[in-house]
Amino acid sequence: MIESVQDLKSSLRARGSDLFVRIGKPEEIIFELASELKTSWVYCNRERTREEVEVQNELEKKLWTIGQEILFYRGKMLLYTSDLPFPVTHTPDVFTQFRKEIENFVPIREPIEPIADKIASISAKIDFGEVPVLSDLGFEEISIDPRSAFPFKGGESEALKRLQYYVWDTKAVKTYKETRNELLGTDYSSKFSPYLAFGCLSPKKIHHEIKLFEERYGTNESTYWVTFELLWRDFFRLMAKKFVNKIFLKGGTLGRERKDLSDDMELFAKWAEGRTGIPFIDANMRELALTGFMSNRGRQNVASFLVNDLKLNWQLGAEWFEANLIDYDPSSNWGNWNYVAGVGNDPRQDRVFNIVSQAKRYDPEGTYVKTWLPELQAVPEAYIHAPETYAESQGFQSVSAMGIEYPEPIVQLKVY
Repeated sequence: MIESVQDLKSSLRARGSDLFVRIGKPEEIIFELASELKTSWVYCNRERTREEVEVQNELEKKLWTIGQEILFYRGKMLLYTSDLPFPVTHTPDVFTQFRKEIENFVPIREPIEPIADKIASISAKIDFGEVPVLSDLGFEEISIDPRSAFPFKGGESEALKRLQYYVWDTKAVKTYKETRNELLGTDYSSKFSPYLAFGCLSPKKIHHEIKLFEERYGTNESTYWVTFELLWRDFFRLMAKKFVNKIFLKGGTLGRERKDLSDDMELFAKWAEGRTGIPFIDANMRELALTGFMSNRGRQNVASFLVNDLKLNWQLGAEWFEANLIDYDPSSNWGNWNYVAGVGNDPRQDRVFNIVSQAKRYDPEGTYVKTWLPELQAVPEAYIHAPETYAESQGFQSVSAMGIEYPEPIVQLKVY
């Protein structure tokens, strides 16, 4: 976030303008600036989830007292809601039906061209403020883990570099569908999600570049699939608008609370800290804790494990993701957890992953596991996803008895 704000400030300065930087509550700080500067309008990208809506509403009420208004726009979606063939409240509850009503019927508008000319300088005599560093906000400085799949900086400049690299320089977009389930490296997926979440990159810009790419090199399933994923993102935002707070409640959009899930915090801590004794789960959870990122394949597996194997309240997992993911987006995060927990509008109600078979399929040699769990380096490839079986094969009762500091599995999973 700090890097993104700094990049925006630098970009505005390069065009002859600047950015006011303040630390505080938006509904208070922006109102104070609007009052002091006697502005005419406050522009805001409209958000749809509860806490953001409360901020918007509070600011709007305060602005009314001084004769000003908020003008809302909707820059975070691929589609314009006014172009939809139905009211938002009538959005189909199932993604496939939504996609079929949208694809080939609703045009995706071109992105607005960026400002190339100089902007009139700000004449107000007011302190612009400085972009804070982490320590100003009470955090320790951190270094990027060299194993991270997302070693990139924040900001529009970096987002556009990534888009150029992924689409044009490497043409990695041509193999997106084949590589998106990989677990290591920077290029197995687009890595656009943090930039989308922070508003550094427009989904329309991504779509526009892919269309240009297809015109030059042809269309394939992978280039289509990036737009497909952007449609999923829009769908979750529309679901958040349609069902409002239901996406955060135990019963989800279906209003069907699961009675088999508990709030066992001791068990939850083992999941969150990567101490379950299930290597594929622990590797993914440690990557999240150390980098703020995790592959989509990993997210599905750790979520399914929390809900279906540990029988823990899915809201705990959703909140942990919210606290740790650098690409956190309320609608997508909570919408996906609704699906995994079986409380979302999903035609497949039993999204249960067999963790060991998933691990063997997507990490057959255990390279990913050994990257994030170096204590398992000595475990042979054939046993890496169930090290307790390696201990048994060597006549030991546990891996710790072999001198390997790794916990025994907290649940017994089927191994096949």
